[in-house]
Amino acid sequence: MNGTTFYFGWEVESMVWLQSLLGDVGGSIAGLVTMLGEELVYIAILGFLYWGIDKAYGVYVGENLMLALLLNPMVKNIFLRRRPYFDHGAIRCLRPVDADADIYGIAAQGYSFPSGHSTNALTAYGSLALCGNRKRVRFARLLIAFGVAMPLLIGLSRICLGVHYPTDVLVGWLLGAIAIGLFALLRRLVRRKWLIYLIVLLVTLPGCFYCKSHDYFTALGMALGFFAAHLFESKYVRFENTHSIPNAILRLLLGVVIFLALNAALKALFGLIPPFPLLFRTIRYAVIVFTLMGLYPYLFRFTDRLFRER
Repeated sequence: MNGTTFYFGWEVESMVWLQSLLGDVGGSIAGLVTMLGEELVYIAILGFLYWGIDKAYGVYVGENLMLALLLNPMVKNIFLRRRPYFDHGAIRCLRPVDADADIYGIAAQGYSFPSGHSTNALTAYGSLALCGNRKRVRFARLLIAFGVAMPLLIGLSRICLGVHYPTDVLVGWLLGAIAIGLFALLRRLVRRKWLIYLIVLLVTLPGCFYCKSHDYFTALGMALGFFAAHLFESKYVRFENTHSIPNAILRLLLGVVIFLALNAALKALFGLIPPFPLLFRTIRYAVIVFTLMGLYPYLFRFTDRLFRER
């Protein structure tokens, strides 16, 4: 996995200039901002929406995000662009993707084009803004501002940290917008949810034949788990959202604990099985997401008693 190098001269110059302005404090701030575009934050957002205040709202955001998560590595594994600091000594890597691995190991640090953080940020935060506006919630304008500001800040942080070229970020935003638009088109043209999910999987499954990076197989597992769980929950569980903020927070905290425990347990279990690491990665994430979305809500009938909602 060596990758390819291509860039515009202005990209390297602008990155060196931005990093010269940052200093240690600026680098730390950029690192904190970029964390708002990472896995646990999206789990918290989706968990609070789906488990807590608005299940349909959470499904809408999650569906868009699943498609974006699949499309991004499919594009990455076509262009195979190396990260900027690999080829430009003047650009510093301030926050590698995998802090425990060699920062120049492309298998661990992944490809650069397009930016996954930028794609996911525009998809997740943009979906929040769009759905909030559609539902005419009281703070819709705040959500719109949030949905614009967060992708901009997260994308800029990726450039400042030296892990993405500006064009990685620009195309990442574009890909996020495409994911939202494609899923909106599918909802309009296809009425049956299972058929929408089947179409998404059939369109993205070719990535199995050429993607070599872990992120595609992680996304595939998440999408399989998400789609199956939503269909399962809609038919068999049918939990209700809570009108209690403390209860919504409790549901979220328990969900995060289950995620961390299940992820650690399955990672250790599958780590004992050396062959087919990508296959087991897909299975691991499918099991985790299905458990969190489809099975975990069974417990709400018991936890809701603490808040006298049942």
